[in-house]
Amino acid sequence: MTVTFRKATEKDIDAIANIYDKIHKAEKKGTLTVGWEEGVYPVRKTAVDSLAKGELYTAEADGRTVGSAIFNHFQPQGYDRVKWQYEYDDEKILVMHTLTVDPDYGKMGIGSKFTQFYEEYAKENGCLALRIDTQVKNDAARKMYKKLGFREVGVTDVSFNGIPSVHLVLLEKNVR
Repeated sequence: MTVTFRKATEKDIDAIANIYDKIHKAEKKGTLTVGWEEGVYPVRKTAVDSLAKGELYTAEADGRTVGSAIFNHFQPQGYDRVKWQYEYDDEKILVMHTLTVDPDYGKMGIGSKFTQFYEEYAKENGCLALRIDTQVKNDAARKMYKKLGFREVGVTDVSFNGIPSVHLVLLEKNVR
């Protein structure tokens, strides 16, 4: 299966919102553990707002949108509470948010390939470090990021989009 990555367009919003819904349903059933909340985050507006800012990217396979992520320089609440190994100006740090893979395409390496695309994108755009966060209970993501060379810097408790007491693992990787 060939997977390609690109900036999202308006045409991708329905498929991305559908992926968010599938992830919420899988989490509710207990077949996925991500830590997001249905109706709170991520929702269609997450994709729409990110698209409007030019920060939304998509993965395609078999002519279908199978994943999405948001790339920008915004470091959310809690990022200032840990000691990062790599200190650069914000514009030299690329942060990936809300990496998703359609549950129908899970365990096919799409998340890893998307993260590798993110790293290449960062290098091509003059960034020196990558930062990511994931919930403590998201073991699959933590394992994948470690395998891809990310280092866990710390855990911080935050209120995230109205969800209290979210335990975020903060990760980084130097791409210099």
